[in-house]
Amino acid sequence: MSIAVTIPPEKLTGTAVGKSTPKLENREKVLGRAEYIDDLYRPGMLHAAILGSPHAHARILSYDVSQALAAPGVVAVITGDDVPDGRMGAFIKDEHALAKGKVLYQGEPVAAVAAETLEQARAAVNLIEVEYEELPAVLSPEEGLAPDAPILHENLDAYFKVFDAGSKGNLCSRTELSEGDVDSAWAECAVVVEGEYTTEPQAHVAIEPCGALAEVDAQGRVTLWSANQSVFRVQANVCESLNLPMSRLRSLTPRVGAGFGNKMEAHVQPLTVALAMKTGRPVKCILTREEDFEIVRARHPFKVRMKTGADAQGRLIARDCEVLLDCGAFADDSPGVLGYALLMSGGPYRIPNQRARGKLVYTNKLRFGAFRGFGNPQVGFAGEQQIDQIARKLGIDPIEMRRRNMLREGDGWFAGPKVASNGLARCLDAVEAASGWARRDAISAAPGKRRGKGIAISAHISGLLGTGAIVRMLEDGTIALNTGATDIGQGSDTVLAQICAEALQVPVEMVSVASPDTDGSPYNWGTTASRVTYTTGRAVAGAARDVLRQAMDHAAEMLDVPVDQLELREGGRIAVKGANVDLPFAAISARAHWAKGGPIVGSHSLVFDEPTHDPKRAIALGLPFPRIGVFSFGAVVVDVEVDEVTGQPRVAEAWSAIDVGRAINPRLVDVQIEGGFVQGMGFALYEAMVWDGARLVNPSLMDYKIPTSADTPPIHSIIVEDPEPNGPFGAKGAGEIGLNPVPAAIANALTQVVGGPLHALPMTPERVLDQMTGQADEQPQGQGDEA
Repeated sequence: MSIAVTIPPEKLTGTAVGKSTPKLENREKVLGRAEYIDDLYRPGMLHAAILGSPHAHARILSYDVSQALAAPGVVAVITGDDVPDGRMGAFIKDEHALAKGKVLYQGEPVAAVAAETLEQARAAVNLIEVEYEELPAVLSPEEGLAPDAPILHENLDAYFKVFDAGSKGNLCSRTELSEGDVDSAWAECAVVVEGEYTTEPQAHVAIEPCGALAEVDAQGRVTLWSANQSVFRVQANVCESLNLPMSRLRSLTPRVGAGFGNKMEAHVQPLTVALAMKTGRPVKCILTREEDFEIVRARHPFKVRMKTGADAQGRLIARDCEVLLDCGAFADDSPGVLGYALLMSGGPYRIPNQRARGKLVYTNKLRFGAFRGFGNPQVGFAGEQQIDQIARKLGIDPIEMRRRNMLREGDGWFAGPKVASNGLARCLDAVEAASGWARRDAISAAPGKRRGKGIAISAHISGLLGTGAIVRMLEDGTIALNTGATDIGQGSDTVLAQICAEALQVPVEMVSVASPDTDGSPYNWGTTASRVTYTTGRAVAGAARDVLRQAMDHAAEMLDVPVDQLELREGGRIAVKGANVDLPFAAISARAHWAKGGPIVGSHSLVFDEPTHDPKRAIALGLPFPRIGVFSFGAVVVDVEVDEVTGQPRVAEAWSAIDVGRAINPRLVDVQIEGGFVQGMGFALYEAMVWDGARLVNPSLMDYKIPTSADTPPIHSIIVEDPEPNGPFGAKGAGEIGLNPVPAAIANALTQVVGGPLHALPMTPERVLDQMTGQADEQPQGQGDEA
């Protein structure tokens, strides 16, 4: 259940922007006609199955594929010997298309079969015999950093790295940020709190498992369809791992059933292409739900050590944060997660003295990678609890504590980025009023229950890396938009169409949106990091302005007036100012196509270029994202109920206010807030991937708990609009900010209820009951207490 309210700034009007336009693809989905990767078919198509490693760490001594090749329907078998020594990776090139020489986690693909039917492929894959020499496994970051630890990547020094990662031994990367003088600042503090916090791995559980379909044409060129968040990252990863020129691979995407980060980097695309190249026939590979759990990636488990200090008036003075991340077997997006988590570790606060350090360590588990929030929820879980602790110590209301310290427009974020727009104060006001915060102590609970409210705030970026857009005016004056941005179900096609329509003053129905295709779409890094609305939206607006400029030039000649005497009117018409004389786009485009100038095509490309780090203010080491910024803000209040007998926590009601700059499509922002809240609630209370040694023991929805509609409380979503100066019509991102503060808000509410802090996620009934009955494990010295 979601109740949406929009709080706009003054004087924001639009014909397409600001309207809750239904998603462009709604009809095809309702009718069951949307095509996802498993719906696709090519003539002569084979089906693939994967053999996973039974060991976490082992050398591959030999393969025997003879029985599999002789099995009914089998056309080809590939192993690591059949793929080149190419390596892929977003930050560190450390991963092959298939295990080659060694396996580094249980379930890692070591061989694959292509057969006439899926059943034949699955039967044959079990006939492959692999001889291993088992090696000692590294199952935690602490083990990986031990002096005598087995080394996972013996050639790590030789791997290509896109930044100064500091890689050595099992240390994948390290990042350090500092501003001010943290060590001296503690003497200025009237109160200091410190603690250690842990979070568990969370599975993405996109409704659609990963999959791919590859076909090779007569010239040896590959066409690859896959469930992905970036056709360009797919193209790069496949070509790097298989040593292919990028011009030899065309990457496309059908409809995608969600991603949350799981489909940003490679999954089965490289091995699917390798099978298609070996057989000369189309090959489709679709993971089962269990394989999707075991093979792909998950949210990082974090260990956070944090210390925060304030003066007697509640003004924050210093924060020190140290994190240790389990990388898993391959780097993937993990160095970026580490760097971003540290950048966000101070929260949206003015803290003059800050230090953040972290290490990312290879282990013999599946890779951890991008997940909605990108490390922000984990550090926020620690930091927001410490804000509440300081407030309690000083007798300050938690919301007032945040008001006194929150960043304002023009302030610098930790280490550098400037905050250009900031609706956080209005977000706090909104949730305070809507939730009845002032009356929170008067909440009544049913017999045998306890209730309490908690608050948390957060921020998230929108600007990152490169993108582009092409806008064409067709012969009849309608518009074709091509961006290369993958809509993974969140509605970005609709939002970008609205931006284009607004810029050209035409109905959204006049704008068609092309599906991403590396052969024809302009480059876009990916649908990730809440960047599409802001970053790609800027490119769309720029390309539309280019079209309008050309159309104005044509109209000036056709009407025999200077361009500065023309104006754009609603409906896609260019008119003489102050006169009842105009031309429709159709007439202008017809002239361009058939008489003079040529078809009207606009394009715009950009790369986000605001530096992450200001060297005059801060010191940075091992920074994976040198240019990042533009902040959305959010505040969440939750009403939590706990059963006194079982310790079962339940969120009874929630209020979430998000500053998105400008809501291009308010309904789509609303569902992002709602979905982000539920996913954050799952991370806080239910979800945890569990290993028994090297084996993942709950790789199915029978054993992995996610929230359902029965667990979802009424969610009051409040959209705050504080326009970003250079955003498309003022817009910023909305995809992740609704999740980030949720675990911390729930933890702060539970602390009120049970009488003590909860420093580990998920906050299970057992942990809650132990804290409520005074039986919680002893915390390390100083944890959660004032120094």
